[in-house]
Amino acid sequence: MSTPNLDQDLLRAFVAVAEHLSFTRAAEQLNRTQATVSLQVRRLEERLGTTLFRRSTARVELTAAGDGFLTDARRILAFSEQAVARLSNQKVTGRIRIGVMEDYGTKVLPRLLADVAERFPLVQIEMEIGLTARLLKRLGPSFDAVIAMHPEGAAEGELISRERAIWAAAEDQAVEELDPLPVALSHPDCLFREWAIKALNDAGRPWRLAYVSPSLAAVEALVKQGLAVTVVKGSMLAPGLRSVAEGSNLPPLPGAEIRLHRSRTLTPSATLAIDHLAKRLRSAPLGS
Repeated sequence: MSTPNLDQDLLRAFVAVAEHLSFTRAAEQLNRTQATVSLQVRRLEERLGTTLFRRSTARVELTAAGDGFLTDARRILAFSEQAVARLSNQKVTGRIRIGVMEDYGTKVLPRLLADVAERFPLVQIEMEIGLTARLLKRLGPSFDAVIAMHPEGAAEGELISRERAIWAAAEDQAVEELDPLPVALSHPDCLFREWAIKALNDAGRPWRLAYVSPSLAAVEALVKQGLAVTVVKGSMLAPGLRSVAEGSNLPPLPGAEIRLHRSRTLTPSATLAIDHLAKRLRSAPLGS
């Protein structure tokens, strides 16, 4: 049995109808007549040997087969557009909006975004720094991609790298020996804050919240003065800070993963740029 030819015009007609659940609005989007769009969908159904839509005078609905095929149709069209863009050397234009944690946004991403900007000079890049939980809530409406931290073993997003959370203190002061332990942390919604408090409470270690700031730079500056300890990524230990050795009187912390999340409505141009950024992120030496 021969494989059916999936003509891209037929796929575009199918996707337009599926997104609007209307042959009329799909025809307007594609600048075709309703009869043409209806014929194209019928031809696609014939080639696939299955019904993609349930039609009535009142509504249009995807069948189970149609709903499952929609993801494949979108992927085929996106791959085709990306291939054409690469092979024909078309200039990629548009805007990508990225949400990212402060440490990655200040220590890792700038040099990688410079590489993206050089490869795609007509793409406008916008970046916002924030906490993982808050950024992810705005994926899609505000961001095309979010680079976020998760507990080890998370299922969401694309794995970029694995990290370890560590206790950090001033290089020349044994702050971890103070009782109660002074701790500098970010605001609620920060995973490191959640992990630090839980670890200390579970270990029965007396502690006090000495400093709170959403700014990692501000927290690190205070810790460097010997006023508190904090939690950072092992690859992001700043100059002037030291990792508190395991076996000290501080409890162990969970492992972490850095994951990339993409909006479901990425344009082909944004997909190309984010694909390149993801590749560079996976190969980038962290902490440099």
